[in-house]
Amino acid sequence: MLRSLFRRLLRYAFYFAALSVLLVLSMRWIPPIGSGLMIERKLESWADGEPVELQRSWRPWSELPDNLKVAVIAAEDQKFADHWGFDVDAIRAAISHNQSGGNLRGASTLSQQVAKNIFLWSGRSWLRKGLESWFTVLIELLWSKQRILEVYLNSAEWGDGIFGAEAAARYHFGIGAAYLSNQQASLLAAVLPNPRAWSAHKPGPHVTRRARWIRQQSYQLGGSHYLARLQSRPPAWWPAALPSP
Repeated sequence: MLRSLFRRLLRYAFYFAALSVLLVLSMRWIPPIGSGLMIERKLESWADGEPVELQRSWRPWSELPDNLKVAVIAAEDQKFADHWGFDVDAIRAAISHNQSGGNLRGASTLSQQVAKNIFLWSGRSWLRKGLESWFTVLIELLWSKQRILEVYLNSAEWGDGIFGAEAAARYHFGIGAAYLSNQQASLLAAVLPNPRAWSAHKPGPHVTRRARWIRQQSYQLGGSHYLARLQSRPPAWWPAALPSP
């Protein structure tokens, strides 16, 4: 009986692994029609008796502004171009901070956030963290860095029912994402840690200070020149001797 159960579990694990690889690979070219977080927010609104209309408009890489791309990297993951999905130094710092009794601090990279937002659910559990790591590895193996950031900017939450840069720009500033100023881009990046409580169009002192810091960090990263490193960085599986696909 135990042997039969073990074989069945192995078979299910193989099916899950194969399906998840195919799903992630397809999204290298096909925009995700939604995300796990969007489904979660919709279910929460129904449970609360206050259904929310989800707003999201996909924009390809070429239509997303450079200032927002760099602002998000400066705010969320300054080693994005260099790591393979996990920032080991940030993880160690977060563990040390949390063990010292401070407020819980995360160390998620943009790749990990994409894995969680697209494929999983929010909350803290070892199961979710394990699945997040699995999908993060797949994303880094099968997508380019440019694609990871493109999907992130089109799936990030920027308010109640507001998903993606285009919907965020229209909701907070009444303009398309392509027309965001540097200040507006930094304000959007500043509210990402808590988008349902913080406002980009009516920023409080904390958001204002954080946006100012993000603009400084964006300048130090090199602004739009930083993005060239993403475009030249192939997926992890691509042979180093060949040009980026």
